Amino acid sequence: MSEPNGLEGRLRAAEEALERIGTSGDERETCRELAGFLLRTLCDAAAVDLVVRGSGVSRVAEAGATGLLPGGPPPGVPAGDPDRSVRAWTGRTAGGGSTYVLAVPLTGRGEVYGTVLAVRALEGFGRHETAALLFAARIAGLHVGHARRLAATERTALELQRALVAEPGRPHPNVEIASRYLPAGARALVGGDWFETVRLHFGRTLLVIGDVMGHGLDAAVDMNAYRSTLREVAATDLAPHRVLGRLDALAAADGTRRPATCLLVRIDPARGKADFANAGHLPPAVFTGDGRGELLDVPVGPPLGTGFGGYEAYTRPIAADHTLVLYTDGLVERRGEDIDVSLARLAALRMPAGAEPAGVVDAVCRDLDAPHAEDDVAVLAARLRPRPAPAAPAAPDVPPAPPVPSAGE
Repeated sequence: MSEPNGLEGRLRAAEEALERIGTSGDERETCRELAGFLLRTLCDAAAVDLVVRGSGVSRVAEAGATGLLPGGPPPGVPAGDPDRSVRAWTGRTAGGGSTYVLAVPLTGRGEVYGTVLAVRALEGFGRHETAALLFAARIAGLHVGHARRLAATERTALELQRALVAEPGRPHPNVEIASRYLPAGARALVGGDWFETVRLHFGRTLLVIGDVMGHGLDAAVDMNAYRSTLREVAATDLAPHRVLGRLDALAAADGTRRPATCLLVRIDPARGKADFANAGHLPPAVFTGDGRGELLDVPVGPPLGTGFGGYEAYTRPIAADHTLVLYTDGLVERRGEDIDVSLARLAALRMPAGAEPAGVVDAVCRDLDAPHAEDDVAVLAARLRPRPAPAAPAAPDVPPAPPVPSAGE
């Protein structure tokens, strides 16, 4: 294989490396693209050995006549200046012929991510070809570093959100709840889905579910801000529609917070009713004791953070065998499908008679295939917990009356 023809050949190779390497944002795919580029332009076989967190060095990409490749990187390849980290040696093929191996580190921003190997069967590598290999490895190393930083950010956001939604506040003992949070895939950016419960006076409990627009760490941070503000405002015991009005005003005044949808339900077990208010969120569902579902027609106001306000109150009786289900759009929305069709699918579900909130959450997530949703999914279910009837008071212990003396005694 001949060496690139002067400056023009090197420029063409550099342009191809920039165009063909790092197109996906995935570190293993970047390594495969690097190996393919090297096979097309420089060598008979190429491989990339990557340092993988928790599992040491792993060969993640090979191309060409893989039988020519050595079993691993050369020992003692140091970090630092790539020009001083090049290793070249001669090996042998199975048939006794010579192979020429060139190894360079895969680096980015001062960190070594692995080793790149290039092998030829007939001739060694010239100075320009070595420079081209170093350039391609450098491009790939930058993309690998970017992919790892992005993955670290995703992990941070996911851990933050899981910590925030894993333990909603405790409701009053007269309300039983169950919840579920499912991120959208292993590499998807985390969203701003969240839920909460807040104890209020007189045995009432406020149920909350919301969704901050967008994805990533910023959405998770804004979600935490909404949740913290909600707790403070709810402590004033305002009606749900007034709580939303206050949240909207505070978020709009902040100016940096992303808009968010939010649905509030204040459950009053003593009066057997629930008060609703909705800021741009999907309607809640209720499943009766016989398992039938229904979507509640709660008036919808603008999302929080817009500053428009104007939220309406909606009240509905709630029986002891009713299970309320609040959810985010990832549960029901499907690509290319009208939202009314998606919501009708939820309402058409049938729960086992007498199912508890945890069973309802399980059934909803299973029947709507929540683990494979394209967006994050949060579900919060609640129903009244019947109080045991007070026991009848025990009869007081009365000592027996003394005997009545008979006549003559």
